[in-house]
Amino acid sequence: ASVSEPAQKCCTDNIQPFLTSILEELMGPISSGFTEVRSLFDKEVNEIIQDFQKTNDMTRLKENMDQLMTLPFNSVKMEPCYLKVNLLQELLQDLKSRFKLYHIDFVIQRTQNFMQELMENAVYTFEQLFSPSRQADSAKVATTIEKVKLRVLK
Repeated sequence: ASVSEPAQKCCTDNIQPFLTSILEELMGPISSGFTEVRSLFDKEVNEIIQDFQKTNDMTRLKENMDQLMTLPFNSVKMEPCYLKVNLLQELLQDLKSRFKLYHIDFVIQRTQNFMQELMENAVYTFEQLFSPSRQADSAKVATTIEKVKLRVLK
């Protein structure tokens, strides 16, 4: 009880006025990273569509789909997404000194984990929605892949 009032006053005077600007600063790199995840998924599925349109090979399509399922764990392909969030390291230096925020690496790591999880969910959902269509007429497969991709991105 004796600490509550001074703590509330301290937060109201010294932290609350800065919260909006802090969140805006944090959200720039975070949004950029998640946008990169979305773009990577879109690019990878477009490559599958283009490859299938060239080859019309259902076996190769299966291989490409299997490869897509490993995308969240492909550190080389996911690296550009992760690098966007690494910008937080620089942005948070000011917050570190002003607000005694010492766990910057934890914030970055958790954000990167969420990005990987988002990609896992996207490829899993894509596979689940597309799986019944694999037996369809090969002329419609590319169109179906595009429709499923748009649905996942939505």
